[in-house]
Amino acid sequence: MVELAEPARLDAVFHALGDATRRRMLRELSEGARTVTELAEPFEMSLAAASKHIKALEGAGLIRREVRGRTHVCHLEAGPLASASGWLAFYERFWTSRLDILDGLLRDADKKSPPPKAPPSKGKKS
Repeated sequence: MVELAEPARLDAVFHALGDATRRRMLRELSEGARTVTELAEPFEMSLAAASKHIKALEGAGLIRREVRGRTHVCHLEAGPLASASGWLAFYERFWTSRLDILDGLLRDADKKSPPPKAPPSKGKKS
């Protein structure tokens, strides 16, 4: 098995990505920095609930929070996503190679088997 990142960090990234709300927050942050209030706005949740999601993203290293007075601004940190992508890429190559082998075997089998016989035609009665 391939481990391109520290296992605990990779676990935290996949845990964070396992929630649709957090994935949507990351999508928003890919377009630019957002305050905690702005990140919570599209969801029907309290700021406390949004903060829990943000803490999970921070714990995974996927976002960085900057405090400006009483305002907390979140920024996307894409590095951990690259590690997760690298981990997934290994398995993508693994399955692609297995499917290529299967494709070759099926093509060989098709070449070796005789074509199917057409069913006998029934004559029309006049």
